[in-house]
Formats: sequence, structure tokens, C-alpha cells
Amino acid sequence: MRVLAWLLLVVLVPATLAQQLEDCPVCATNQFAKCVPRDGSCVCTLQLTDDDSKPVNCNALTRKCWMMKNEMFKLKNKIGTRRKPTEHAMLDNDGIYDPDCTSDGSFHAKQCNGTTTCWCVNSAGVRRTDKGDKDILCPELVTTFWFQIQLRHKPINKEVDEAELKKVIKEALAAYQVDPGYIDKFEYLKEDRFILVDLIQNKTVQSESDLATAAYYLEKDVKGNTLFSNTYNRSILDDGIPFDGDKLSFEEAYVYYIDSKNPEFSMKRVTPGIIAVIVVVCLAIIAGLVVLFVTRRKAAKAHIYQKAEGRELDEIQKQQLTT
Repeated sequence: MRVLAWLLLVVLVPATLAQQLEDCPVCATNQFAKCVPRDGSCVCTLQLTDDDSKPVNCNALTRKCWMMKNEMFKLKNKIGTRRKPTEHAMLDNDGIYDPDCTSDGSFHAKQCNGTTTCWCVNSAGVRRTDKGDKDILCPELVTTFWFQIQLRHKPINKEVDEAELKKVIKEALAAYQVDPGYIDKFEYLKEDRFILVDLIQNKTVQSESDLATAAYYLEKDVKGNTLFSNTYNRSILDDGIPFDGDKLSFEEAYVYYIDSKNPEFSMKRVTPGIIAVIVVVCLAIIAGLVVLFVTRRKAAKAHIYQKAEGRELDEIQKQQLTT
């Protein structure tokens, strides 16, 4: 009788655990998180290394540094496949960026990519200095406080109502948990189909929104590398967003990061920029303020450096623009 009971236990317990795993929902805001039942509830974690995983809140976006580190973990272990870069992308010869994160998912000011070559980054994880050895000093994590989202939509066969466009873009950003109080300016360049949105992380807004993470999620989404699970009802989908009874689709996504301090590049160390997957341009504050004018093919009166976010760390290009 005892043997029969033991056999039943061996058979039924795994079946019960399997059912519990099936009942545990996926993490809506992070498709790479693993959710398992624990103490009567579901606990979701994100694997960062072979020996380290972090608990994630599936009601919020997972911090950018952790997402980048998880991406590197999957690449090292050949989990999943890497997408082919978009047609306007080139191979990054600067190597894969495996970030060093703090306990809360922020970037450490100094990054070394697991090597003896190190550099300094801003709070968005963007390299802002030349590369050096392990003795390089990064005394502070320079704050990136201003983000300009630039989206280029595909051609549509109707007149674009700018007021309606502003409304749907605002709703779309809300899906990335961007507090509306951070939206400082909206502009639409009709001829070039560019939508420009300035986001400024000001201190007057009481919000836990992390704009660097929100921008990272948005870029991934537009590029077809979504970080969300299939259950999340986000606004910007791979095939566009609802607009005037139709869908507005996008073909480009750019983010301009503006730091509170100038980047520290020496021109002799700069090599031609290598762009992977997407392009991120970091603009330094000059004389307290940089006014960014985006036209069809140029941004004037600014010092810019470029890097690609996502699966690869870009070779950074610093270009002195003429006035």
C-alpha cells in the first residue's frame, strides 16, 4: 500500500508542478523573463549571467542595463538568433557591449566589457570618452536628461492631421510608460515624414519613468526586436500604430541623447563611425544649451557622437559640424 502511495506521489507531483507552471502567466513587459510559482505567487526573474538572475517587476519596463546584459548572456550561450541588421546598418567592429550594472539596474560610470579596455558612459549607457585601460577615471555617472525621439513613418495616402498625430504619439509613448509631464515638445516635418518628440526628465514630475529604458524599448519595438511579450497591449507594434482609421507604420527610429556635461573625446582617437541596428546620437551641452535643428539631412551647430544600442556597441563617431 505504501509503495502504491509513493508511486502516485511520484506521478502526481510533477504533473501538479507542470500545471502550476502553465498557470503562471508570462511577464508582459519582458518576454525574456522566466516566471515560476513560489510561495503561492509567481516570481519572475531575468538571467544576466550563468550565476546571476534578477527579479523583475512585470508591471514596469526592465532597466536598460539589465536588458543589454541579458542579451549578451543569450548571445554567449547561443540562445535564440541574432537578427540581420537593417539595410542602413553596418557591422560594428567595436565588439559586443556587455555592461556592468548596479544592483538596481543602472549603469556603472566605468565600463570594460569584461576586458582590460575601459571607457566612461552616461546614465543611458552611451560611451562618452575615448577608450583606455583599467586606470581610466570615471568619477561620476553623467546624467542624460534630454531625449529627442525621432521617428520616420512610411508614406501614407492621406493628409496627416498634425493634432491627431500628436495625440496618437502621446498615447503610444504612454505604452512605454513615459510620463506625459516629460513631453516637452512635439514637431512634425511633413515633407520628410519625421516625427520629433523632445523628452526632458525634469525634477518637477513625480514619476518612476526611466526615459533611457523607455527609448530603448521603443527602438527595439520599431526595429522588430520587441522586448515585450505577445500579451502586452502596447501602442507601437511592428506594423504600426492606429491612426485615423488606418495604421501608421515606421521605417526608422532614432534617439538623440543630450548629457548634462560635454563628452570627452580626443579627435585623434576617433575613427569612422560604425552603425549597428539603430543609430543613437549623443549631443553635448555647449555653453549651457544646445538647440537641435533637424532637417532632411543635417543637424547643425552641435558636437555629436554616434553609437548603436541593442545587440551591439557601436564604434563612436564624433563629428565637428560647421556653423
